[in-house]
Amino acid sequence: MRNGTHTKIQPPAIAGVTDIKANTFAKDVLKGLTSIPKSLSSKYFYDDEGTRLFIEIMQLPEYYLTAAEMDIFTNQTEGIFNAFSDGIREFDLIELGAGDGTKTAVLIEHFLNRGADLTYSPIDISKEACDALSAKFNAMFPGLSIHPHVGDYFRILQNLQNGSGRRKILLFLGSNIGNFSRVQTIDFFKQLRAVMNRNDLLFVGFDLQKDPHVIRKAYDDSTGVTAAFNLNLLTRINRELGGNFDLNKFSHYASYRPIECAARSYLFSHEKQSIYIEALNRSFQFEPWEAIFTEISQKYSLSMIETLASESGFEISKNFFDSKNYYCDSLWRPGQSHL
Repeated sequence: MRNGTHTKIQPPAIAGVTDIKANTFAKDVLKGLTSIPKSLSSKYFYDDEGTRLFIEIMQLPEYYLTAAEMDIFTNQTEGIFNAFSDGIREFDLIELGAGDGTKTAVLIEHFLNRGADLTYSPIDISKEACDALSAKFNAMFPGLSIHPHVGDYFRILQNLQNGSGRRKILLFLGSNIGNFSRVQTIDFFKQLRAVMNRNDLLFVGFDLQKDPHVIRKAYDDSTGVTAAFNLNLLTRINRELGGNFDLNKFSHYASYRPIECAARSYLFSHEKQSIYIEALNRSFQFEPWEAIFTEISQKYSLSMIETLASESGFEISKNFFDSKNYYCDSLWRPGQSHL
């Protein structure tokens, strides 16, 4: 903390919820469902079932983002290695929100074949995802030093800041940054900058602006996996907070707003209904076709990426693009004026 002390403050209990994580979830649900319009934070999508569903989403033909980033990693691996190493063959890869690590495995395999001395630290809020990834990578790369971490990015990164003394390369892939508002994005990057050393690098995936029809389909696939992913948030509330949402009375809807350059996802109530949540000891009223806003997925221009880097204390070292120019993986270094 800034004042040199660290005091753990426990949030007030809510209606019998004693676990701190569940308490935070309950507080955020209460805030969202009493807002106008109603909303639920997309950060709660990723329980173990949500993580499983998102891995399935990444394999859908409509969800072009995974294929576009894999295009970059597969066809520009040597260029990425040269940009990462810059003459240094010892570095630590730290991935935020690692998921199943399929794309990262392409990089790691190439880096090891090039004789790099590296460690890999995946960070994820899902223990199931971290355990599965560690088992997968231990089998694929027996000699790789793997240090998985479950929990909050920034708390873990602070502990890793001066760990090995080697170059750290932070990976934030899959255009996960698009789920943040602009203010949240700048704040997120500034927090990352604060735990980086002079020689560290940040590698961020950005989904670029493109045909709006292509974008919309990515968030409303024909097989309904994305709908199940969105609706799972209600299942999680039922399971963890004692809610009584009937998923048959809600549906998923996604749209893309070209002026705002953002895809948005919602859950709609089919009818007038009352939802009771035991942990909050209260009911929430829904009108027919009332929406719950669940997610924003920002799309970017190159000028937007440059502005984000500059305003959060970074300089762009190099941009990598897929063959369709759908996607950009942007490599950033700490800006000289912020050192």
